Amino acid sequence: MPGEGVPPGEGRVAAEAVEAVFREERGLLLASLVRRFGDLDLAEEVTSEAIEAALRHWPAEGVPARPGAWLLTTARRRAVDRLRRDQAYAARLAVLAADAERAEPAPAPDVSGSGFGSGSGLGSDELPDERLQLFFTCAHPALAAEDRTALTLRCLAGLTTPEVARAFLVPTATMAQRIVRAKKKIREARIPFRVPGPDELPGRLPGVLQVVYSVFTEGYAASSGPRLQRLDLAEEAIRLARILRRLLPAERESAGLLALLLLVHARRDARTGPEGEPVLLEDQDRGRWDRPMIEEGRALVVRALTGGPAGPYGVQAAIAALHDEATDVAATDWPQIVALYDVLRTLTPSPVVEVNRAVAVAMRDGPGAGLALLDALAGEPKLRAYPPYVVARGDLLGRLGRDGEAAAAYREALELAGTEPERAALRRKLGE
Repeated sequence: MPGEGVPPGEGRVAAEAVEAVFREERGLLLASLVRRFGDLDLAEEVTSEAIEAALRHWPAEGVPARPGAWLLTTARRRAVDRLRRDQAYAARLAVLAADAERAEPAPAPDVSGSGFGSGSGLGSDELPDERLQLFFTCAHPALAAEDRTALTLRCLAGLTTPEVARAFLVPTATMAQRIVRAKKKIREARIPFRVPGPDELPGRLPGVLQVVYSVFTEGYAASSGPRLQRLDLAEEAIRLARILRRLLPAERESAGLLALLLLVHARRDARTGPEGEPVLLEDQDRGRWDRPMIEEGRALVVRALTGGPAGPYGVQAAIAALHDEATDVAATDWPQIVALYDVLRTLTPSPVVEVNRAVAVAMRDGPGAGLALLDALAGEPKLRAYPPYVVARGDLLGRLGRDGEAAAAYREALELAGTEPERAALRRKLGE
């Protein structure tokens, strides 16, 4: 809130600066505080207090030269003050710190070819990004897989609870309960916030890859707001994926994830029109695709698919590469894409994979074949609030000349759409 006597314009500028800094640095701020104090709830609370302090002080005093450092210093002071006032809280944190110290792993021997021994260049304290350190920490096996991913996305990656719920195709209330449950488990099991040892990293890597991929997904197709894409999130996910790839060169799925993100992000400039409206793949100007990024991604696909059975990110990256290599939709190798989806559905079966496969079948065998597959998924609970499923049905119904049913599908999708560009595009379709 602007301070007394501060012109409204300056207050607005300060509030926007706080919002921008918070969006960019929240994850780093939380990670640093958790690493220092070992308590996620405390870190979240003092982070919120630091933001409130910024909203009070910056309009009157100006935005500091290093706003992220200002927030971190303020949050640390608030945490220390709280621990001084609450001796019981401080005692509990001391117990957690002692647990963490006892649990520190001894230096692990090099494991030839694993990518996690000394040959990987990764020791227990050598993750160069504090968020990645905490990503691996929150991937603790004592937490249920979905709970730890949800917690990491919400608390460390900076996604809102509705955005995390969208990533899992569950109601927001369900996701909120899941996050609370994960925090409670950490407290009750006294799980220490520490970087896992090299021998623990392989088991935790899939959860970390899932978090980075989910951050990218929210950046690729925002669940709400005025824009279809959130490029800041997508680019941050790519940065984290590059770190994982550099640190874990022997892990083919880290190559697969980076390849997938690059091959999809390469289309970013062609995915929206002049007014920010979505542009379908078949209508995109492929001359605007980022060719150097595509070439980098294609090289990584080869690495991800060489040397053993393919993983899910490698398979998805191969699908994205086939799209990026084609000169247009008609020239796309749809039979090969369907075959890759057949592999993917055995690796990670999910309703979303089935929807994407049905669309590929429609391109290979005709809209009737694809629609039959989509209709067979009608009873799947997770697809009831999944706009791409409804839009895909509307598109195939329209191609079959069933305009009334297509319009009904688009009206349903309009109710589900989270961003204004999506809603505008659906209104245009209904107008047609």
